[in-house]
Amino acid sequence: MFTEELRAIDLLSRVSYGRVATSMRAMPFVAPARHVVAGGSVLLCMHAGLGYHRACGGGVVAYGADNFSSDEMDQWSVEFTGTAEIIEPTAPELEMFGTGPHRVDGEPFDPVYMRLTPQFVTVHTLDYSLERRSEHVA
Repeated sequence: MFTEELRAIDLLSRVSYGRVATSMRAMPFVAPARHVVAGGSVLLCMHAGLGYHRACGGGVVAYGADNFSSDEMDQWSVEFTGTAEIIEPTAPELEMFGTGPHRVDGEPFDPVYMRLTPQFVTVHTLDYSLERRSEHVA
């Protein structure tokens, strides 16, 4: 892996959720997903009841995550673009995911898993120095 990819993987491992984006019937959509990193791939878990996995499986997707809701001084976002395939995760991979939500949009959570093999990786950083933050303090 290249330095940028390693940095993106490290950052991604600091948060648990992100957003997967692709198109369905020629219309773009973004959906929440849980992720873990295993062997250079990003594994995603989504609610099967939404049906989004059918548009993702076998297609090109973008997966992004960030720490924008944190109070960290250095904000970042990562994006992985590549092909997603629907998988049955191994027992160790399932263990990495931990427990999922009980319900999604009022329905019992029904997990479906995908493996995203990144072909493009992007890291963006936002540097809020102490000086700039203090300008906005009342």
